[in-house]
Amino acid sequence: MARVHATPNGLVEFSTQEETARNIEEQAWNDASATRKLLDIKEIRLEKLIETDYLANSDVTMPDNIKTWRQSLRDIPANHTDENAYNLLLARNDAGELTHSIWTQPKE
Repeated sequence: MARVHATPNGLVEFSTQEETARNIEEQAWNDASATRKLLDIKEIRLEKLIETDYLANSDVTMPDNIKTWRQSLRDIPANHTDENAYNLLLARNDAGELTHSIWTQPKE
């Protein structure tokens, strides 16, 4: 099916040049998929770290299991380096909750 775009005169098929330009744009978008996923992962990781930052206060003793978990969050980019790993990290259940175990904060 030919691509079309809207003009004041109705729908018009893409020219060869427009089709080529659109294909290049789509390829660039697809090529950047892993980068976008890693950015999402880093944002989630930051939220998780911020949620437990209070445990790093000088008047609180952070439990070792929380220290280990926080370090594993910081190590995500080094330990998960391809798009398949990113897909696993970003997987969600039917309720929209992240399902990978790395996101679950251990009990204090």
